[in-house]
Amino acid sequence: MTTQNQSEIFNGVAPLRDSRSSDGADTRAVPAFVFGEELAELAEHDSRIVVLTADLARSNRSVDFAARHPDRFINTGIAEKNMITVAAGMASCGYLPFAATFSSFAALLCCEQIRTDCAYPGMPVRVVGHHSGMTMGFYGTSHHSLEDIGLMRCIAGLTVVCATDANHLRALLRASLDHPGAMYLRLGRGRDPQVYPRVPDIEIGRALRVREGTDLTIIATGSEVHPSLAAAELLAEQGIQARVLDMFTVSPLDREAVLDAARSTPAILTVEEGNVTNGLGTAVTECLYESGHRVPVRRHGVPDEHVPVGPPAALYAHYRLDAAGIASVARDLLAAAPTERSHT
Repeated sequence: MTTQNQSEIFNGVAPLRDSRSSDGADTRAVPAFVFGEELAELAEHDSRIVVLTADLARSNRSVDFAARHPDRFINTGIAEKNMITVAAGMASCGYLPFAATFSSFAALLCCEQIRTDCAYPGMPVRVVGHHSGMTMGFYGTSHHSLEDIGLMRCIAGLTVVCATDANHLRALLRASLDHPGAMYLRLGRGRDPQVYPRVPDIEIGRALRVREGTDLTIIATGSEVHPSLAAAELLAEQGIQARVLDMFTVSPLDREAVLDAARSTPAILTVEEGNVTNGLGTAVTECLYESGHRVPVRRHGVPDEHVPVGPPAALYAHYRLDAAGIASVARDLLAAAPTERSHT
């Protein structure tokens, strides 16, 4: 039986055996999972950095960090709650721990440890939840992570950020080094389509405007920024110019970017790969309500249900979270906007 060098695949050197990923994309054209590689480079200049994982070093590519810094890498085994507590203890001793596991385990299983051991005492632990949303499609509800944004953004003292692509992840990891307090970093499946051709200049808590437009603002986060941009291109073909914001920091929310969108565009569509209950869309609508703005808003994501088992690409299409689906939701919003506005 032939084997395949997984490191070459994840580092973008070799394609998958059939050169096609599960969603039909050519893997050679998709950026790699750079989590371990980037942290290994940062650790060359920052002795505080340590990495922990719960027996998922290959899935999150922390194995790339371990290869270069074996004395600063800890595999706690399948003991996610213990991993977060260990990370908090290391943070209290002056280390800067990055603790990584599947998002469904990090946020749901370890919620208490994140709140009590990390956020409450202000420990600079970076909890890295990878394979978020529906990216673990065939593994089912136990591995889907649809509730993590809603859970994490309610924890006082916890910064919540979502990586958009490989270069954006590099920027987030760099920006996180001196950010105060605990942080939850939500990652996708590692081979997310490119939005940023180079590492962007970012400020945690400030959205990035990635497309201009005056007819509608699409506020997206994480994995949904790329299809939102593609949806904006589809809308442009029909004469609809959509602004697109990458709201990569969900908590604290960039309120000024939201209010500017409400002042300068007639409707707002939020897009996220997760349950819309208490997610990005809820954060945006809370901001608008509290500020007194009455602009039509549509929260788009997964409805309040457990998603079916299936390949991610099929799930995105089912929930209209692909480019065509987002464009159709935007058209629905604009068609209903005059009626909605008359009732506000």
